[in-house]
Formats: sequence, C-alpha cells, structure tokens
Amino acid sequence: MIPGGRSARIQVLVARQAALRGAPAGVVDVCTAAVAALPVGGAGLSAMSRTTPSHPLCSTDAVSEQLEELQLTLGEGPCVDAFLQGSSVLTPDLLTVELQYRWAVFADAALEAGARAVFALPLQMGAISPGVLDLYADVPTVLDGDELADALAFADLATLLLLDARIDATAASDGGAAAEDGGEDLGGYRAEIDQATGILMVQLGVGVDEAFVRLRAHSFMRGRRLAEVAADVVAHRLRFSPDADPEQPDDDS
Repeated sequence: MIPGGRSARIQVLVARQAALRGAPAGVVDVCTAAVAALPVGGAGLSAMSRTTPSHPLCSTDAVSEQLEELQLTLGEGPCVDAFLQGSSVLTPDLLTVELQYRWAVFADAALEAGARAVFALPLQMGAISPGVLDLYADVPTVLDGDELADALAFADLATLLLLDARIDATAASDGGAAAEDGGEDLGGYRAEIDQATGILMVQLGVGVDEAFVRLRAHSFMRGRRLAEVAADVVAHRLRFSPDADPEQPDDDS
C-alpha cells in the first residue's frame, strides 16, 4: 500500500497539470506529471481488456504514442506482459539479449522509435485491471526505490481517474451528463475498433479473436495506426478477403 503522504503529493502534481490545461484531472495529466517528476522522457497509457480490443488513451510525445501502438498492434511488449501478469514489468535496457528474444519484434521496433528503457505499470483495483501506464527513457535507466514508488502512485491515481471516467461515460449513455475526462475519448476509439472487428468477422467468416488479429496484422504490415485502419474498414475504404494470405496486405479500395 502506498503511503498517504506520497499519494497526496502525486495528486497535487497531477492537479497542477490539470490546472494548466484548465480542465478536471484526467489520465493525460497523470502521464504529463509522471514525465516531469521521474527520469523518463515520455509516458503513455492504454485501456486494456481480455474480452474487447485494447486501445491507447493518451501519450505525451510521438515516441510514447508509437510505443503504445506498437505493443497493442504486435500483441507483445512490457505493456502486454504487465497487463497479463498483473505486475510491473521494468525494462532498464531493451538491448539486453534476453529481451531481444522475449520481444523479438517489439524490442527492435521500440529501439528504432527512440526508446531504450520501458517501465510498464498495470492499473489495478482489486480484480479490476482497466489498463497499463507505460514510461520510457531514451537511455538505459533504472528507477530507484523512491522513483518506483512514485511511478506506482501515478499508476494508482490513473486507475481511479480511468474508472471514474468510465462511470461518467456509462452515466452519460444512460441519459446523464458526461463529465470532462481529461481529453481522452474513452468510447470513440474502442467503438470504432470494435465495429471494424465486427465487419471483418462477417467479411472473413471468422471469430472475433481472428478478426482482431487480422486487423492488427494489417496495421503493422502497412506501418499504420490501428485506429486509422479501423476507420478505413468502417468507412468501407478497406476490405479484407477471406481468400487472401493473412501474411500479405489486404486491398485498399
């Protein structure tokens, strides 16, 4: 359990970032405050689920945005492992031989993107795990005890803010007014990916898991964001053929 003093200090740091934006605190403020307080160059946060497609929510810079997309598209990396294991995955140096084998594709892609160290912290409250907070550095980096404790406190606060935002979104869908969520569209991104996955299920005659794998594979092979590919599928600019080789790009219309 994180001491109240540390938790309160982290809340103040996040509140300051929200005040600068002139909006209620959201997970985007957690990411920004974490970068300012810790020896990292960027931060990103992804909403994750075992039953529906996961998706990035926010990032502080282009590198962290690319890292979130890479991990969710490839289905591997510290973020994915942290979510599945329910524990932090600390990667001080992606050039470590073990990690090159563990994440054969992600490790090289992350290094090329500009990351050298990645720290993935699962968002958890009891049995609920709504996502993962990722921090990266462009040089080999080790978080000391206090820095790791702060990072975990940021993850704890992100969990609360993300769950609160989802409650607000649910209330809004039931006819209530939605609260400001700190700049993240919690429903739109996932809804479009879910819709695209459903379309592929029909086009390919497959289940939801295989349809989502095909969507991710196309995104990776074309070097495009998952959200962009999903938007093309929904807009009927991209159609997948059941007769096409899954390893080959599908046709853009």
